[in-house]
Amino acid sequence: MQTDPVLPSQFRQSVLAVPPLARDNDLAICQKQNARMIQYLEAGGVSMLLYGGNANLYHTCLSEYAELLEMLQTTAASDTLVIPSVGPAWGTMMDQAAILKNTKFPTVMVLPQNNVATEAGFQSGFRRFVECIGRPAVLYIKEEGLLTPQGATELVDDGLVSFIKYAIVRDDTANDQYLEDLVERIDPQRICSGIGEQPALVHLTKFGCVGYTSGCVCVNPSLSQAMLKAITSGEYDRAEEIRRQFCPLEDLRNEINPIRVLHEAVELAEIADIGPHLPFLSGVASSRRKDLQNAAVQLKNCQSA
Repeated sequence: MQTDPVLPSQFRQSVLAVPPLARDNDLAICQKQNARMIQYLEAGGVSMLLYGGNANLYHTCLSEYAELLEMLQTTAASDTLVIPSVGPAWGTMMDQAAILKNTKFPTVMVLPQNNVATEAGFQSGFRRFVECIGRPAVLYIKEEGLLTPQGATELVDDGLVSFIKYAIVRDDTANDQYLEDLVERIDPQRICSGIGEQPALVHLTKFGCVGYTSGCVCVNPSLSQAMLKAITSGEYDRAEEIRRQFCPLEDLRNEINPIRVLHEAVELAEIADIGPHLPFLSGVASSRRKDLQNAAVQLKNCQSA
C-alpha cells in the first residue's frame, strides 16, 4: 500500500475506484473476496481505491474497523493508494481516529454529514479529526446546505484537506454555480469529480477537476482507465464514446440505488462474491436482477481498444 502523500499527478494516471466491501454470509469482512476485487481493479490499471459509500462504511461496526484497515493495507499492492472513510457521526469518527493514528494510510475521507450539523460546527469537527490523526483528510462535498465554497476554502487554506471529492448531482453538469465558486477559490487540481463517468468529462474539461471517482470502474477497470486517458490526452470524442458505454448500468444505479446496484452488479458479472448487504439495506428486487445482470455483463465485455 502506498504510504506517501497523495499527489495531483496520480489522478491523471488512475481513476479513483470506489469499490463495494465483500462480506460472508455471517456479515464478517471476507478477505478472499475483497482480495479478488482489489486484484481485478489493479489488473485493469487502477492504483487508487477509496472505501466509502459503495462499501457502506456508514454502517460498519467500530469493533471491526481495525480489521478492515488491516485487510486493506495488507491486500493492496505496494504502489496502490488506499483511502478508508470515517464517520459520518462525530463520536464514531473520533473513535476511528484513535485506530487510524497508528496506521500509515496517507489520508482518510470524512463521510458527508448533513444532519444535526452547522457549517462552523462541521469545520471545527473536521479540524479536530485531522489534528487527531496527524494528516490531512478528504473533504467530501455531496450536497449543498452545510458547507459553503468559502467554508471549504478555509479548511483547504489551513492545510487540513488532502483533496476534495465533489459529488453534488446536477440536472445539467455544466451549469453548477457551486462548483464554479469552488474552483475560483481553490486550485481545481485539489478537486476530484466524485460522481462516476457520467459528469467526469465536463468536470475535468470545463471546471479543471484533477480526476474522477467511479463505482462502475469495478466492473470494467480498463474501460474506465481508457476514458481517463482519452480525457487527459484531449481525445474528447473518444472519451464521450466510452462514457456512453457506462450509461446502462449507471442508469440502473440512478433508478434503483447506487450502492445496492453496484454491490450486485459486481457479483452478477462474476468479478467477486460480494455477499449480503449489511442490515438497513436490502438486495435488488428479483424482477430487476435480469436487467442488472445484462447491464453488468455488457459493461464487463466492452472493449477499451
